[in-house]
Amino acid sequence: MAILTETAGAIARIQIARPERKNAITAAMYAALADALIAADADPGVQAVLLHGLPEIFTAGNDLEDFLREPPQNDEAPVFRFMTALSGVAKPVVAAVNGAAVGVGTTMLLHCDLVYCADDSRFSLPFVNLGLCPEFGSSLLLPLTAGYRRAAEKLLLGEPASAEEALEMGIVNRILPPAEVLGHARNQCERLARVSPSAVLETKRLMKAGWREDVQRAIREESSAFVRLLGSPEARAAFRAFLERRAPDSAKR
Repeated sequence: MAILTETAGAIARIQIARPERKNAITAAMYAALADALIAADADPGVQAVLLHGLPEIFTAGNDLEDFLREPPQNDEAPVFRFMTALSGVAKPVVAAVNGAAVGVGTTMLLHCDLVYCADDSRFSLPFVNLGLCPEFGSSLLLPLTAGYRRAAEKLLLGEPASAEEALEMGIVNRILPPAEVLGHARNQCERLARVSPSAVLETKRLMKAGWREDVQRAIREESSAFVRLLGSPEARAAFRAFLERRAPDSAKR
């Protein structure tokens, strides 16, 4: 199973573990992630969620071959169920990032409460390079977090960000040596588990209340545009080029 879950004490751990494909996420994996988040949120014994990948990579983003076989068509698609689950989880989510966080690997971090990364981590939002638009509310949350112009470089040009730049942009809380990231994130979960659960839940609710409806609206609008663009000639050409490991050829669009 490419999504591993474990509940130890008051911490629910969710791991993306598909090393043979650099943790690229399939529809089945999105469904498992959604189910794990919903279960953790409903478990009265869980007070914090720890989300992480492998020591060498967080996730390469969507598995494009699987994505093209099962493109999302409506709100019930696994990827949209995952977005609803993570954006709506009431309990604090702590993410530990090692290596690359591509596409949804970066946008999902905007919905986590605490994010810690390795000094060799790299964050990438290559949607325009694939003929697509931002997703998971990132067109709203990244400008709010990083400022419009910094966000524009990442979303309009697809420029990657180093760990240091991600820290400056507010995507992550702290940079650590690779071997220390997961342990530090777990320690933060343990700290959350030692304080009042009701106070933590209420504090998170209050912090997110001001833009919760805006985020959900952005996710819906992005999802509609994303599905529409997915069938465009530009996207089809970009996907072909990616799968054939070559630069896009505009003449074939």
